[in-house]
Amino acid sequence: MHDSHVPFRQLLLEDLQAARRRDPAARTLVEVALAYPGVHALWGHRLAHRMWHASPLLKLPARLLSQVLRAVTGIEIHPGAVLGRRLFIDHGMGVVIGETAEVGEDVVLFHGTTLGGVSMSRGKRHPTIGDRVLIGAGAKVLGPIRVGSDARVGANAVVVKDVPPGAVAVGVPARAQPAPPSALLDPWSEPAIYI
Repeated sequence: MHDSHVPFRQLLLEDLQAARRRDPAARTLVEVALAYPGVHALWGHRLAHRMWHASPLLKLPARLLSQVLRAVTGIEIHPGAVLGRRLFIDHGMGVVIGETAEVGEDVVLFHGTTLGGVSMSRGKRHPTIGDRVLIGAGAKVLGPIRVGSDARVGANAVVVKDVPPGAVAVGVPARAQPAPPSALLDPWSEPAIYI
């Protein structure tokens, strides 16, 4: 998921293009660069994450940077979290991503999403999200669980168990079910995951 060999500039450009491609309201890359808090939070995280792993002396500055970004964007991402390429955080406000969370590539998170823990113990305590996963607004994905690639999590669902690849998880607590055929044709049209 985390590829430190990718040039930083390329990562930032991919973040812009992902937002432009996934949000029909985005008209230009300049507009995305200036007015999308999800992109700003992601860019700041990419810098904070590199600082976090560069030296023990930079962990505090990385943490402080993430707090500044939280105040500015409304999105809290711990510098230790591993975020894949082309992640898109739509609207952004209220998104929380914990320290040991891992997010795959081409993932979409909507406002109010929490990738959180259920334990105060150290070690892996946040979820692992596969590639091309969509997580609806207000959804909580909690604990060291795994959400398989191409899965979708419905708005306001509370997920505390693994979600198989390609499944749709809805409800409180969320139950995984196979994706309906209509969702395979248009993943944005599934009523159970309205965002």
